[in-house]
Amino acid sequence: MKLATLKNDTRDGALHVVSKDLSRCLPAGDVAPTLQQALDDWSNVARKLQNLSDKLEADPSAGFVFDQSNCHSPLPRAYQWADGSAYVNHVELVRKARGAEMPESFWTDPLMYQGGSDSFLDPHENIVMPQDDGFGIDMEGEIAIITDDVPMGVSDSDALSHIKLIMLVNDVSLRGLIPGELAKGFGFFQSKPSSAFSPCAITPDELGANWKDGKVHLPLLVTYNGAPFGMANAGIDMTFNFGQLIAHAARTRPLEAGTIIGSGTVSNKLEDGSPGKPITEGGVGYSCIAEIRMIETINHGEPSTPFMQFGDIVAIEMQDSTGKSIFGRIEQKVEKIS
Repeated sequence: MKLATLKNDTRDGALHVVSKDLSRCLPAGDVAPTLQQALDDWSNVARKLQNLSDKLEADPSAGFVFDQSNCHSPLPRAYQWADGSAYVNHVELVRKARGAEMPESFWTDPLMYQGGSDSFLDPHENIVMPQDDGFGIDMEGEIAIITDDVPMGVSDSDALSHIKLIMLVNDVSLRGLIPGELAKGFGFFQSKPSSAFSPCAITPDELGANWKDGKVHLPLLVTYNGAPFGMANAGIDMTFNFGQLIAHAARTRPLEAGTIIGSGTVSNKLEDGSPGKPITEGGVGYSCIAEIRMIETINHGEPSTPFMQFGDIVAIEMQDSTGKSIFGRIEQKVEKIS
């Protein structure tokens, strides 16, 4: 099933069930007023939500028009947002571009940071920033999952059963601020502003055979200023699956229902193992600007592609085999703070 949070006069919005084709929706307030409340009691409410979904599919007249522009992120705020870096190809490129060796442990021990989760952006909300050319505003197209309650010390395999919903995310990054923050030795904060998630969060069964081994085996489509920018397959070159990421996060603590865990920037290599190519050159492109700048630095000594400027628009979505959107569309413009 597909779930969305529509805007109302509260911070956490109203939970709705959405049709498979994203055309219609039904309020789910009688089952659970918000998505967080549904996750808190998932074992009891999931079947009731599925019944609403079945009703929506069986009756073409049921519900009302689903408007993606009226959506919050599925969880407008969350108890926890932990972002991994499962596509180690991306990490390797970052280090190679600055002439640094990558520790071997990065291939066996996931990188993860704890992001801010008190103020997610709506999927169609502008990315508002002060006028500062040194910020280096960048998109990061990722996959994210939402868990129920996860026990401390869960195994990789058991962790997969705790994945209840899947989303897309634009993990906005300020590349110009990252080096200074990391140099302090205490991690990201100012360099990671609010993220935006897809209009819909879906149960894994919605993906059918494309959900396999804890990975989403479909291209993540990134459009930048109306032109195709990336279509890297999220199931390829993912070094750590979501079971491993969850187990890593839960090694020394339990995870509460509603925990969101991200995959990190989706990134593919070419078949020969070399870094990716732009779509215009027959490659799969990129899920962030930083990665194409890395390739340019490696190949030419310096980058030529600028980071996002005021007025630029990024869109992120994923389609099924018939070309229909699965999660809905993240679409955001970079805007100067007023």
